[in-house]
Amino acid sequence: MKLARNEILFREAYIVIELNHQDDWIYVNWRGFVNYDTVTAGCEKILHFMEEHQCFKILNDNTNVEGIWSGASKWVGQDWIPRMNTAGMQCFAWVYSPSTLSRLSTDKSLRYAKENECINTFDSKEEAEDWLRTK
Repeated sequence: MKLARNEILFREAYIVIELNHQDDWIYVNWRGFVNYDTVTAGCEKILHFMEEHQCFKILNDNTNVEGIWSGASKWVGQDWIPRMNTAGMQCFAWVYSPSTLSRLSTDKSLRYAKENECINTFDSKEEAEDWLRTK
């Protein structure tokens, strides 16, 4: 029997990482203003939990992110995404922030990533969930 509620794996002011047992994905809720240090720390946690729980679908929600974080975009695209792929990531649903500057940072990260075929961007969490459920 699968649990109905998400299991909180990690929580800081800038991020909450949960394991969604029902849908079998990791839900990442980024919050507030993030920077290079918080982005890299949060991304490393996502990779760790993906491997630890052998859960290879990620719902990366930037709905609550404010401002620009493009200082981390190159690292995300050239370092972290390739390591996520190597670790077995199957699909990554990335929900845009309503903040234009944050959206630009997301797009910049994806331009740096050479292999991002399993990553799709969405304007709403619901669209991202629907897509992940088809994977």
